[in-house]
Amino acid sequence: MTNKDAARADTRIQREKKARILDAALQTFSAQGFRGATLDQIAEEAGMSKPNVLYYFRSKEDMHRALLNQLLEAWLDPLRDINPEGDPLQEILKYILRKLDMARQQPRESRLFANEILQGAPRINDVLISALKTLVDEKATVIRDWIKAGRIAGCDPHHLIFSIWATTQHYADFDTQIIAVLGPDDVENRFDEAAKFLTGFYERSLKPVNN
Repeated sequence: MTNKDAARADTRIQREKKARILDAALQTFSAQGFRGATLDQIAEEAGMSKPNVLYYFRSKEDMHRALLNQLLEAWLDPLRDINPEGDPLQEILKYILRKLDMARQQPRESRLFANEILQGAPRINDVLISALKTLVDEKATVIRDWIKAGRIAGCDPHHLIFSIWATTQHYADFDTQIIAVLGPDDVENRFDEAAKFLTGFYERSLKPVNN
């Protein structure tokens, strides 16, 4: 690190304040949506003054983009980790469980992303059509090779990935609907039961016919 870089580096207190602001922004955006959220609401949630918040982030757009970038980086990791040399079925089931665990652990982040997509992804479309598309296409090729080798049942690799996103993120994005149907109690058991169902469903669907 150069002296110039060191001079620009955030102090521990600055990093803590940025994290505090982003957590408040995440809470506000996930509850109100981007358009409904205001800087005043974020500042109040953070327990800071509005000018203090604006010292660290120039606008709510900057906060929103920072949150989405963090989220995409974390969410793409499980997809990156699918190993072409591993057992195909186990690699896919592991991916499903990691995505479901993210829905369990990061429901606010999931709703933030869903809201952005529903608005047409104006702040992250460049990432979706570049980094995300490239990674998904790469893993779809891996899955297609597994299918050609007869290691998993035939399917459309892209739609397989889409279906995994839909079935796992549903438990965060549609939490209110799930609670209305299943009741508000025993959230952990609800995710455990979802894990059993989803892994069983995909295992049966993807198991090669000759097995």
